[in-house]
Amino acid sequence: MINNFSLILLIVTLCSGIIWVMNFFKWSEKKAINISEEIKIIPAKSFEKSTDFISSIFPLLLVVFCFRSFLYEPFQIPSGSMMPTLLVGDFILVKKFSYAIKNPITLNTLIKISKPKRGDIAVFKYPNNPKINYIKRIVSMPGDRITYNSYSKTIQINPECGSKKKCNNLLQITYTNIEPSSFIQIFNKNNNSFYKLSKEKEDVNVGFHLNTRKETIGKLTHDILLTTETVDQTDLYYQQDDQPLGSWIVPEGQYFVMGDNRDNSSDSRYWGFVPEEYFIGKAVCIWMSLKKQEGMWPTGIRSGRFGIIK
Repeated sequence: MINNFSLILLIVTLCSGIIWVMNFFKWSEKKAINISEEIKIIPAKSFEKSTDFISSIFPLLLVVFCFRSFLYEPFQIPSGSMMPTLLVGDFILVKKFSYAIKNPITLNTLIKISKPKRGDIAVFKYPNNPKINYIKRIVSMPGDRITYNSYSKTIQINPECGSKKKCNNLLQITYTNIEPSSFIQIFNKNNNSFYKLSKEKEDVNVGFHLNTRKETIGKLTHDILLTTETVDQTDLYYQQDDQPLGSWIVPEGQYFVMGDNRDNSSDSRYWGFVPEEYFIGKAVCIWMSLKKQEGMWPTGIRSGRFGIIK
């Protein structure tokens, strides 16, 4: 699995680095003169200026490559699957060394740092197409049995169920009452649009209100969105061998992820588990947010959304 963008950035950085070294040792001037004499096209001074510019951006390219490859990588949220936590148009920073330090080109793990944790909002390679990046919340850990009730829209987790020894233990999961949210959903021909109202009880002529509640898994609490107008397509659920529909036992080394916008998320319920080696990092903060809809141009900036992701 090759990261094409990182490969291109590495090549550009190396090329500028070579020219930087040549300039540092006063080789570029001689080379520029020789080239201008041979081909009679590029004047020596013009060539010198070009090499000086390329070498001058080498330190910046090196910093960008190292920062993006090993520390933090920026991502843009393209869909509403993680609402209300993340909105379409949010620009986030993902902590690359949360779980492991990886080869930026092949994405092979070089140094393991920690395991993904329940409740983390993580970016990962989509298991069915590793060229695509997904972002979801880690809900269930290796060895858990997780059951999703599509009618009450609640989850139940039996930790360590993979061992078949403690399948009766339940992880404490609580929910607050369902209330109207400030978001509405409008169905379009090509996609769904989500809009935030200035008042939660504002009349809506098109679309419908999304509901909200708080979900607490163990000691971690977050907001989720629900809708009563749609029903889960349970016939499309990922069917695990020897498990009833809507129930899964998470294999060792893999994780079960879900979107906070529960009725508008393609997640582990539909395509299965995420291998640990597919995780890119943990989303830690929003550094910019644009007012936009999926597949459309932005119309402004959401100034109040900058900050830490919880």
